[in-house]
Amino acid sequence: MKRNIFDRRSSVCTLLLVVATLFFAIANLRTAGVEARSVAALPSATPSYSGYKGVKIGMTTDDARKLLGTPKEKSDTQDYYVYSENESAQILYDAAHTVTAISVTYMGKLASVPGPKDIFGEDAETKPDGSIMKMVRYPKNGFWLSYNKTSGDDPLIIITAQKMNSSPE
Repeated sequence: MKRNIFDRRSSVCTLLLVVATLFFAIANLRTAGVEARSVAALPSATPSYSGYKGVKIGMTTDDARKLLGTPKEKSDTQDYYVYSENESAQILYDAAHTVTAISVTYMGKLASVPGPKDIFGEDAETKPDGSIMKMVRYPKNGFWLSYNKTSGDDPLIIITAQKMNSSPE
């Protein structure tokens, strides 16, 4: 089967954007510019985010694939889904074939994109340029959530949930 070079570039670019965003979000947690808190500072110990299209951290690979359908790219360690030119998702799996990370990318102004309140149960600080960066750890639930939105008329929004290491921080 001949692959369209645009499809390949698109998935590589999206993957690079996800990796870069995660890298910068984690690196910036040590600076004052990013709002990051532990669950102890939140009014509720349970996040509002219940997963993407029913897929949750810890779910089996088979169950995740049943909920999400056929991935555009598939492997033992990750699947990449493209639902439209404005929405894609990357699901990562561990050696035990369970979901360890969910990263959803939205591009442009979309009415259906969840906001920080939908993810965390509370609003997040919007910077003067319109961007948002927030991460909250939920140690009792075993994962962290991040919400990253770029500035501009057609923002890029990346919502990520990732399993936390069981070792103490």
